[in-house]
Amino acid sequence: MPSERTVAQLVAETLHEEGVDTVFGIPGEENIRLVQAISDHPGLRFVLVRHEQGASFMADVYGRLTGRAGVCTATLGPGAINLLLGVTDATTDSVPVVAISAQVGLDRNYKESHQIVDLEAMFTPVTKWADTVERPEAVPEMLRKAFDLAQAERPGATYLALPQDVEAMPVPAGLTPLAARPTHHAAPDPVQVRAAADVLRSARNPVVLAGHGAVRGHAGPELRALVEELNLPVATTFQAKGVIPDSHPNALGVVGFMRHDYENFAFDRADVVLAVGYELQEFAPVRINPHGDKTIVHINRFAQDEDADYQIAVNIEADVAASLQALTAAVREAGLPKFSFTDAPIQGLLEHELRQGAVDDSFPLKPQRIVHEIRAALDDDDVVLTDTGAIKMWMARLYPTQQPNTCVISNGLSTMAWTLPGAIGAALALPGRRVLATMGDGSFLMNSQELETAVREQVPLVALVWVDEAYGLIKWKMDMELGRHDDVDFTNPDLVAYARSFGAEGHRITAAEQLAPTLREALADGGVHVIACPVDYRENLALTDRLGELTVAL
Repeated sequence: MPSERTVAQLVAETLHEEGVDTVFGIPGEENIRLVQAISDHPGLRFVLVRHEQGASFMADVYGRLTGRAGVCTATLGPGAINLLLGVTDATTDSVPVVAISAQVGLDRNYKESHQIVDLEAMFTPVTKWADTVERPEAVPEMLRKAFDLAQAERPGATYLALPQDVEAMPVPAGLTPLAARPTHHAAPDPVQVRAAADVLRSARNPVVLAGHGAVRGHAGPELRALVEELNLPVATTFQAKGVIPDSHPNALGVVGFMRHDYENFAFDRADVVLAVGYELQEFAPVRINPHGDKTIVHINRFAQDEDADYQIAVNIEADVAASLQALTAAVREAGLPKFSFTDAPIQGLLEHELRQGAVDDSFPLKPQRIVHEIRAALDDDDVVLTDTGAIKMWMARLYPTQQPNTCVISNGLSTMAWTLPGAIGAALALPGRRVLATMGDGSFLMNSQELETAVREQVPLVALVWVDEAYGLIKWKMDMELGRHDDVDFTNPDLVAYARSFGAEGHRITAAEQLAPTLREALADGGVHVIACPVDYRENLALTDRLGELTVAL
């Protein structure tokens, strides 16, 4: 007689019905049935990681690159708590993630007990929804809600606790996952579209700010059509890098870290800001509208939070691509002339920095040289993940990006140490693409244990570690603001031997000319590689002197 289906098996079936193919996590005593059910399901792959934080970052990047919720799981108590960072990162970066952890059984969750903590309350502030599954019949509906909320605009993370005794309960006969339901994309309001066209008609120096919503909405072609119709300059946030190619003549690049990086001058002169898919947490609006005197046209799937420096004159809440298409048709019908955009020298300034770096043979390597070699080694559709710290500023500013989601940056939370586990998520989300994780040595050693995961799971990736034996960004900030630095320097193990101890390949750069061939060979090999590359961060202060005071916490 066949054994009864359990809730754990129903959860696995439902995950598959929701389009999940990969689950990242660690088994614990209280979630062993769920892990076994996932492993036994022919349509699911369970990726065993070395730290639950790594699982959450893998799910985070997987969700960002596919648009489908990445899934991570852990046991109760400390295992669940370790998921919090990546789950929070996903929510603040508007990335779909569903986190599932074990919880103590219903037979003791009402009293003081071993390993009990109110996980639902803990996850509620950092997710779109957090709840506890208390009966088998709730599984299909609660998982559907978790995925719907995670993947709806604005995306984010959701969390479900699965009590140990519920996980093992039998499922009533006939209880199956819910069938998929159709999605709906709101059409733009013609009145608001005409109002936006009227604003552009009276504008003198409009500028476009493209954000993450334009990437999620696959609105790159429609954005380019509007930009070319009116000859508009367009800057992007970090998360929208590549939604308009950096090689496009109207591209300003990424709105910068500095008070006056090159791109910001276009906003100084602007009287109208056309914000396309922009979200407030991506870039503080005071940085582009410090006097509150710019007319703002907002195009996104959802309304923004209130901000005194982001007072919206025209609000088009609808599908981003359809809204841009409608606006382009409206300005064409109205016969609006092209604007006299003349900020193309911005591209030349950035290219000059890269060209200077390309011929600088000094050692340790200048950041500009490292960025140049990364760009030369990667194809336009390859993926580079950039960690937080000084490295983020150099890559965000200088790395020419031609396609969206090919230079991936954590921005809402600006989390350290997400790129190595994130690279595993990226390689599994986009098989066939080459994946490079760039990070400082401080970030690398925070989650370096996931090298073993990559080797064991045969996930090809290259980790390029910028070595300065310090928390370089904080050293930079201390030197600028305090005139000296304290408690930021450390020592590293032999990173080459360390990588090889995990079964990965290790490489040490000892001269500038070694980086390019080492990168190319590692990327072509298809295995797991760690490249330790010394970096000269004296360039940080030199850049600050050129561009102005650093004003944002990176």
